Amino acid sequence: MDKIKLKVLGISYSQTQTGAYALILAEDNGERRIPIIIGGFEAQAIAIELEGLKPPRPLTHDLFVNFADAYNINIIDVTINRLEEGIFYSEITCDNGNSRIKIDARTSDSIALALRFKCPIYTTPAVMEKAGIELENEKTDDREAGVSKTTLSREEQKEKYAQKTLEDLKKMLNEAIEKENYELASELRDEINQREKE
Repeated sequence: MDKIKLKVLGISYSQTQTGAYALILAEDNGERRIPIIIGGFEAQAIAIELEGLKPPRPLTHDLFVNFADAYNINIIDVTINRLEEGIFYSEITCDNGNSRIKIDARTSDSIALALRFKCPIYTTPAVMEKAGIELENEKTDDREAGVSKTTLSREEQKEKYAQKTLEDLKKMLNEAIEKENYELASELRDEINQREKE
């Protein structure tokens, strides 16, 4: 079966569903995008891995990775293989060195695990045909895919934290991670990185 390789572009608030997020996947060698509506907990699990944040205790997907490592199980790939009535279905290919099996899983969980195992993400031509949105160029606003950006511009971010010292920001970052507020932690980490470059 032919497969189309995907990459995770990011996560943003969904304009179509209150309290939900849109996970945006992009065709690896193409212009099409697949927006997938996911819940807040799932978005958090994906976002902290994308941002390289380390929670003070393992989240569910981290626990799964620890469990898999302990039993020498590796995830080979993740495939979004069906789209029915607006719901995406996925399978995870696992290998323990002796056998390879496919496990049915929610797409949000599959993506969260693929990021942690650093394995490829695929979809089928049929799913891409149904769900893919073709963008004319990279500058096209993601609002066309039903999502809005949540990240601050550099100017907005600079203004927001203008009164804070670098030490204040580092303290706030540690507190945000301890409270498991990963959205704020990501924003603070970006501000710290920008200041250290400037």
